[in-house]
Amino acid sequence: MMYLDTPPRLIQAEVFSAMPDQFRRKGVNTEWADANRPGQPTDCFIEGPSFDADGNLYIVDIPFGRIFRIAPGGQWSLVVEYEGWPNGLKISRDGRIFVADYRRGIVELDARAGRMMPVLASRNSESFKGCNDLHLASNGDIYFTDQGQTGLHDPTGRVYRLAKSGRLDCLIDTGISPNGLVLDPAEAVLFVAMTRDNAVWRMPFMKDGSVSKVGRFCSMFGPSGPDGMTMDKAGRLFVAHASLGHVFVFAPNGELIARIKSCAGQSCTNVAIGGNNSDRLYITESVTGTVMVADISVINSSLRGA
Repeated sequence: MMYLDTPPRLIQAEVFSAMPDQFRRKGVNTEWADANRPGQPTDCFIEGPSFDADGNLYIVDIPFGRIFRIAPGGQWSLVVEYEGWPNGLKISRDGRIFVADYRRGIVELDARAGRMMPVLASRNSESFKGCNDLHLASNGDIYFTDQGQTGLHDPTGRVYRLAKSGRLDCLIDTGISPNGLVLDPAEAVLFVAMTRDNAVWRMPFMKDGSVSKVGRFCSMFGPSGPDGMTMDKAGRLFVAHASLGHVFVFAPNGELIARIKSCAGQSCTNVAIGGNNSDRLYITESVTGTVMVADISVINSSLRGA
């Protein structure tokens, strides 16, 4: 992670709300935890923050197939519990709630009915490796990652685009653990966190919608790597790192300009911008089941135009 003239600004996160004890599944083993957190107690593993129009924050709990709604005041309520491993969640402008489910592909949540509806479970009758996260384009297209257990030993992770028309395009099939993803403000470039490569890849679109000249936008370090991401209107990229206890903020040129430090654990897995003026960053710390918040107005003001 590099900077040029000015060291990155340090911003301290604080607790917004933590999962209440009544919802924690202590002493319960799950197949997901056995594979992804072997030998470690896992009473929850939250991810996928996304806000609805009323300011409620939705998050997922992967190993127990649960989706929660957190009110603006921090109160938790269970929306649904189902047979699945919800990993990423995004709410569209019209209020539809889409989920990237590691077991079931892309599904949609009917929050009022408390049920999940299939959207895309396979490609050409072949199951996905394990869908991780998704991003919604302004035209209704859904971009999502198919991570599975890929890594440097198996660089076959995939990134897909599901068009509103139903057409499915595989944009890349050589990903090294593709995870969080986000479009730039012009929707001309897709950024994808490659967790086991400890890097974020930059994927420019060609006229036909394919990608070319894919490169590493920024590189990191640590036993895990970059996870969920978001981008502000100025094109600054916010990257949650799953083992360093930070969210790193990169300028459009790839320079590290700020770091937001966790006040909970080291496993910062995803982020969402909120607040009345889009000046708050909400961060999931998965292991402790904590949602943190940080004031990002300081970089919005001091680094305007960076």
